[in-house]
Amino acid sequence: MEAINFLLDFAFKALLMLLVLRVWLQLVRADFYNPFSQFIVKVTNPLVIPLRRVIPGFGGIDVSTLLLAFTVAVLKFVIIPLLNGGDLNMLTALYLGLIYLIKQSGMLLFMLMLVTAIMSWVVQGYNPTQAILHQLTEPFLKPIKRIVPSFGGLDLSVLIAFLLLNVINILLSGSVPGWAMI
Repeated sequence: MEAINFLLDFAFKALLMLLVLRVWLQLVRADFYNPFSQFIVKVTNPLVIPLRRVIPGFGGIDVSTLLLAFTVAVLKFVIIPLLNGGDLNMLTALYLGLIYLIKQSGMLLFMLMLVTAIMSWVVQGYNPTQAILHQLTEPFLKPIKRIVPSFGGLDLSVLIAFLLLNVINILLSGSVPGWAMI
């Protein structure tokens, strides 16, 4: 049963991150002709396109994809407990789904910044994946870069962003019920 739980958890997490990435790509007005963007769009289109016919966007935000991401997060806390013989508490599932969506979005930001930092050390010249990752992370790093200048060509904004994300995670784990258990 643990293997099934692991696989389901992985599937929910992967789908959730793809959907969050799709919303995020639209928010930063990323290059949708980039191969990475095209991958995200093509993988999520079968789920998003039918919802878009019913739920329109609002204020530049893809509401249908955001709602689908929330639904996937909630379904994780409905399906896995039911498979393990637990009871269904829809209110708890909705709450944990929202917390999970927020926490996984922060985790995705952390991972993208880490990959971007590693790629900046390794990749020489133009790389389309590095370009799109830069577009995704720059809105979070730009305010830090304004405050903390680079020292001798060394950009510390990613390190400071990591520290801030961890501080936020620690603060939320102490103040938001259920944050630490997800």
